[in-house]
Amino acid sequence: MILPEVRGPRLVTIRRGGTLTDDHHRLIALWAAECAEHVLGHFATVRPDDPRPREAVAAARAWARGDLAMMRARAAGGHAMGAARHLRGAARFAAYSAGQAACVGHVAEHGLGAAAYAIKAVRSAHPDDPHAGRAERDWQRRRLPHAIRGLVLEDQAARNSICWFAFSD
Repeated sequence: MILPEVRGPRLVTIRRGGTLTDDHHRLIALWAAECAEHVLGHFATVRPDDPRPREAVAAARAWARGDLAMMRARAAGGHAMGAARHLRGAARFAAYSAGQAACVGHVAEHGLGAAAYAIKAVRSAHPDDPHAGRAERDWQRRRLPHAIRGLVLEDQAARNSICWFAFSD
């Protein structure tokens, strides 16, 4: 479970009573897509002919551009997570990361899920490297747009415990 029991208003859109602007929502989706795409190779190595996770990343970007309805992007996310169902390890987590990225248009907090699953994929791919997850986290943070950096970092601190401590130092 990567969503908190009680949702704070900072990651809820203004239309739904929160404070998240559409511009920031789109930036979260684009950042989540980048995080997911960074680990897609772990999935492609195991299932090279399954396009669902890559399509989910493309759907996240298309939603952010305004070229795809939220429900269609969300459906692509569900298909990517379905691709993960019978897998284990890094491939599974990479597909989940892509699925989470595609669902950001529905719930912005899924952006943190995309990042956490990407870190989990890297940790799983490199079990003997205690620094692999941190390196992935740091890579993700370097790509955070300035406009959402504080928001995302605060959310990572708040939800670190329900995201497998993926964001810890």
